[in-house]
Amino acid sequence: MQVLIADELPDICIEILEKAGLKVLKKPGIKADELKNIINDCEGIILRSGTKITAPLLEKAERLKAVCRAGVGVDNVDVPAATKKGIVVMNTPEGNITSTAEHTVAMLFSLSRFVPQACASTKAGKWERKKFTGIQISGKTLGIIGLGRVGRQVAKRAVALEMKVIGYDPFISPEITLQYSIHVVKNLKELLSQADYITIHVPFNSETKNLITQKEFAIMKKGARIINCARGGIISEEDLYNAIKNGQAAGAAIDVFDVEPPVGNKLLELEQVIVTPHLGASTEEAQFAVAVEAAEQMADALTGKGFRNAVNLPPYNQEEYNILKPYITLAEKMGSLLMQITKGGLQNVDIIYTGEITRKNISLVTDSLMVGLLKPALEEGVNLVSAPHFMAERGIKINVTTTTGVCDFTSLVTVKINTPEGETTVSGTVFGKNEPRIVDINGYGVEAALDEHMLILFGKDKPGLIGNIGCVLGNKKINIAHMTFGRKESGGNAITIVNVDAAIPQECLRQIEKLDHIDAAYLVHL
Repeated sequence: MQVLIADELPDICIEILEKAGLKVLKKPGIKADELKNIINDCEGIILRSGTKITAPLLEKAERLKAVCRAGVGVDNVDVPAATKKGIVVMNTPEGNITSTAEHTVAMLFSLSRFVPQACASTKAGKWERKKFTGIQISGKTLGIIGLGRVGRQVAKRAVALEMKVIGYDPFISPEITLQYSIHVVKNLKELLSQADYITIHVPFNSETKNLITQKEFAIMKKGARIINCARGGIISEEDLYNAIKNGQAAGAAIDVFDVEPPVGNKLLELEQVIVTPHLGASTEEAQFAVAVEAAEQMADALTGKGFRNAVNLPPYNQEEYNILKPYITLAEKMGSLLMQITKGGLQNVDIIYTGEITRKNISLVTDSLMVGLLKPALEEGVNLVSAPHFMAERGIKINVTTTTGVCDFTSLVTVKINTPEGETTVSGTVFGKNEPRIVDINGYGVEAALDEHMLILFGKDKPGLIGNIGCVLGNKKINIAHMTFGRKESGGNAITIVNVDAAIPQECLRQIEKLDHIDAAYLVHL
């Protein structure tokens, strides 16, 4: 079997693969046309960020079994296309953690003491000591957005530098963060308003795109400093530019950009902005570590020893998977819905299975629920294999109960999640052969399809409410596909779930929130 090394990696990668009995073809920087001609001769491909594995390319790959990205993200691999072809996609999330954390701290120091600017000035023959008077980081507050592996390592180093560390991550347990002396805040607004420095360590996805915009800069302490060694697109570059120009932000240290290289980017014009060319993982040690990890994973995959860090691997036999697929789909969507209507960090999860489903392999359904809960938070990908590991790593407890007791449905899945803000409960079932439905939210009986775009409203049971909602949506040309209503008593508290055919803009949500008798409104995207 042959493995193609498509980007520059240390020779240790070849040594590990050949020792496992695999043939190695090393072609760093291979062009797309050449790759198209040889991909059908390969069982495995190891790459970094330079090579792109696209859907048309994968159509040519009849023998390809596995692709491994020597790094965290798999943005340059068409994972859905690979999955469709039965090709396992892996990454190496462990190898560059220390490197990225250290680069973040280097940016923190450089931002505080004007190291790059002072260096350039002195080399130009100047001696501008007063101009480059810096600030101490000792005693300052560092706000970390995202407390995964890298975020926690940054916290560990910041504490050693006598900084106060606060963090925000709704997907991690306080028990874990206490080990790193991180004070976890309830929401992003609280972090932004307290931090002198803000560093970002979250994946780039639909949930985090433009996470920091003009609105968030307005909340920050005047003179706050921003660091981004995660991904471009998380901070609005235009709004960051304006915040620095108007003095709201004192400066920024940026390693990643919306477009790389950042040719013509206005941020490069600002003296208060320090930039590096995506160097977070660029140390000799990190390059060596990810090469070893990638080679070992590929060797195990192709010699039948199993898959590690697979982002798309169905772990159960196909027959069993097909039988439970409607409930697997239900559970993942329930998990996603719960996280979108719940405030505060996740602490523990209770799952109760009732009826005929208890006779099936409910671990499939449980793991799928975890996928739904975790997917928005994890850059390295999460699937039915990795979800339990990530839950355990974050200190989130999963309690599973089965009961054959009588209920209104043949099978019922009930999920309760607890956060510092309280408990949220959702129950769901499958109608017919393949129609997942939500049948209860926080004690309100409903019957709601789990569509892509949903509006969930909590409020009072008062005349005219549904009509007013319809008017707001109608004025925005948003068509209502389904609507369900639940209440516990006439005139009391009630829930309204509206399924719509298109995404609802934020301005539309704000109009709905202002309607009489609406207590809370949530946009849910599944």
